[in-house]
Amino acid sequence: MSPLRRALLLAGLVTAGGVRAATPGEDPVRRGRALVFPRDHGAHLGSSIEWWYATGWLGSEAAPRWGFQVTFFLSRTGLAQGHPSRFAARHLLFAHAALTDLQSKTHRHLQRITRWSGRDDAAAGRADTAQADVHLGPWRLWREDAVDGSTVRAVITTPGTAADFELDLELQRTQPVLLQGDAGFSRKGPQEAQASHYYSEPQMAARARLVAGGQTHEASGRGWLDHEWSDALMDPQAVGWDWIGINLFDGTALTAFQLRRADGSVLWAGGSQRAPGAATRAFAPSEVRFTALRHWSSPATGTRYPVAWVVETPLGRHEVHSLLDAQELDSRASAGTLYWEGLSELRELRDGQARRVGLGYLELTGYGQKLQLS
Repeated sequence: MSPLRRALLLAGLVTAGGVRAATPGEDPVRRGRALVFPRDHGAHLGSSIEWWYATGWLGSEAAPRWGFQVTFFLSRTGLAQGHPSRFAARHLLFAHAALTDLQSKTHRHLQRITRWSGRDDAAAGRADTAQADVHLGPWRLWREDAVDGSTVRAVITTPGTAADFELDLELQRTQPVLLQGDAGFSRKGPQEAQASHYYSEPQMAARARLVAGGQTHEASGRGWLDHEWSDALMDPQAVGWDWIGINLFDGTALTAFQLRRADGSVLWAGGSQRAPGAATRAFAPSEVRFTALRHWSSPATGTRYPVAWVVETPLGRHEVHSLLDAQELDSRASAGTLYWEGLSELRELRDGQARRVGLGYLELTGYGQKLQLS
């Protein structure tokens, strides 16, 4: 999910054994480690936490109809590493999927979880280490092109059941891979160890077949893919984060995030921008500022989320507004926490007027409860 999704996982999924950093020889996260593809599209079983995260919109820029989120997570438990049994829970695999319908003003959310021994298990799930291919039962995310991996597919389906929705998604690369941070080494806190390897694929051409409300739809739009893996926890002072990943209509990609302390002050911040054909510009913590404009309170949980912001970066001063306030995800059956993540618009302020210049996803965590290990 976003640049900081490991904290979400660690908040509720890691067992009592805790999180362990990779041991020597397991390719730990480190500055200067070059990302190599297609290998680094695949899973990194030595890392503590990893995720593949796809979001986007379907419809037109002026009137998007759907927003989608598909995220697969891999969490290393630190348990049973030497146990020979195929049932030993060396990893936890889980996934979230959400579909926002702006026409009916509904937000649907599904989740799955399983234990994984690290060996092939076609029925329960697996994560390939050579190329992106991760699945939990009938849910799957993978790359179709063996040479460059430029096409990503995701299928969310539950045969034989009355699921809230089904999704068959194709994302086609239109721009080069974007390495976040320092050539893919992305700091998430004041300590060097609080970092991940992280890359994005923005401005992906999206096509989807979806079933919702008993009806089948085919639509196209724009997507965003993140892949990130980490060995270390975020700073213990942090209680949550705010994050955006926006595809601008001129082809620019914008990422921005901040980590918050319990008193709401900013502990760390970062992000990046890249215009078509240009180099990536990474943001220093001092160059990013979020200011809340409007809040929404969930009638289901009572959690109060800031769903509209002023976001200031080297790209300029913009506003981010949710396109549907009720996009809270209750993942207590898998990640053990609540968070808000939803389709939003980026507005540019010019001559006293605000106009939509991009669409993407806003993610908000740590508002209902502090993210911490159980």
